[in-house]
Amino acid sequence: MSLLEDAEIAAELARTPGWKRSGPAIERLYRFRDFREAMVFVNWVAAIAERANHHPDVTIRYNEVTISVWTHSDGGLTPKDFTLARWIDAL
Repeated sequence: MSLLEDAEIAAELARTPGWKRSGPAIERLYRFRDFREAMVFVNWVAAIAERANHHPDVTIRYNEVTISVWTHSDGGLTPKDFTLARWIDAL
């Protein structure tokens, strides 16, 4: 898959509220009431990622989960990163 240009990334970010660019990736912080709720979310993210065969980086800090998405094999952002981000938001 081909990498997105900066203008394309900016346009995709405008259509994907809450996500920001972070180095080669896009990321978003989600906050939950407690650790249990955060883990339920992470497990749903894992199920979506497996189905898409596109796996994000996940950082868990008690009730906060940071999801970072980029296409590792291509070394940057592709359309499938924004698709996965929107699927995660739909949870």
